[in-house]
Amino acid sequence: MTQPFAPGANRIWAICAVAGCVTVALTLMFGRPGGPGEKIPSPAIEAGATEEYGRRLIAQTPEYLGPDAADPKMRRMNSRLACASCHLGAGADPGNLSLATAITRYPRISPRSGGKETIEDRINGCMMRSMNGQALAEQSPEMSAMVAYLRFLADQDAGTGATRKKAHEPPAFRTPERAADLKHGAEVFALRCAACHGKEGAGLAAAKDLVHGFVFPPLWGPNSFNDGAGMHRVLTAARFVKARMPLGNADLDDADAFDVAAYFNSRPRPHIDGLERDYPDRRKKPVDTGYGPYADSFPLEQHSFGPFAPIEAFYRAANQPAR
Repeated sequence: MTQPFAPGANRIWAICAVAGCVTVALTLMFGRPGGPGEKIPSPAIEAGATEEYGRRLIAQTPEYLGPDAADPKMRRMNSRLACASCHLGAGADPGNLSLATAITRYPRISPRSGGKETIEDRINGCMMRSMNGQALAEQSPEMSAMVAYLRFLADQDAGTGATRKKAHEPPAFRTPERAADLKHGAEVFALRCAACHGKEGAGLAAAKDLVHGFVFPPLWGPNSFNDGAGMHRVLTAARFVKARMPLGNADLDDADAFDVAAYFNSRPRPHIDGLERDYPDRRKKPVDTGYGPYADSFPLEQHSFGPFAPIEAFYRAANQPAR
C-alpha cells in the first residue's frame, strides 16, 4: 500500500498542477498551427493526402472528423478526442505511445482480430475504439494522409530514433502484486490529475463550442474513449500514466499510476458492441482486458483491476509444452 500524501503537500501540489496546466494549455492552444484564432484549412483544400494534412488530422482530429466538423460528411467520431490526446506531439514525441515507428510494425497478425492487420486496419481500430467513431474508407484522402504522415515519422526516426528514445524512456512500470485500490486512485486523481482533466474527468475544452476539442482530454464520460479501447485496459493505462503524466512532470510511482488508471477506468464511458468477438484465441487475450469471455475462470473484477499475477501464472502454466 502506498504511503499517504504529506499533510502540507496537497495544497502545494494543487497550486503547482494548476500553474503547470495553464502553461501547457497556452502552449498547446497557441503554439501549434490551427489553434484557436487561426483558420483551419478545409479538408477539401487539403484532399491531396499530404503529410501535413495527416499531421493535422492526428493533432486536431475533432476539428476535421469530430461530431462538430463543418462538413457533416466528415463527422466520423462520436467523441471529441484527438489522436494526439494519447500520441503526444502528434505522435512525434519519443517515449510511451510514440508513433515514430508505428508503420514499420505492419502488416502483422493481430491477436484481437485473429487475422492479418494493416496500418490502415490499425488506424480504423483507433477510430472505432479510442475515438468512439466509425472507420475511414481505406482509399480516402484522410486515411492516405495519416499513413503518409506515419511514414514520414518513421523516415525521420530512422536516423535519430534509438538515441532519442533511450533518453526519454522512464523506468519500466512494474505491476503491484495486489488489486488496484480505487479509493487511493481517486485521491491521486484529485491531487495530481483533476487540475487539468477536471474534477469530474470531463477534460479542459479548447473553446466553448467544442469544435476544437480539448486541450486536456476527458478521461471518462461521453467524449472519452469507449470500453473497447486499449486505454481502457488498466495495465496499458498505468504504463502511459507513469511514463507521461502529469504532463511535464511525470513523477508518479507504480502504485499511484496503477491505482489512478484503475480509478478513471472504473468510471462510466461509451460502450462498443461486438466485444465478445475480440481475441478469438482466448489464450492470447491480455490479462487486463475488462470484458469476457476468457480462457480461464478468474472473475471479471480481477481481469479489470487485478491482482494480475495469478492470471499471468495460469497462462504461463497453460502454455508450457507437454512433457
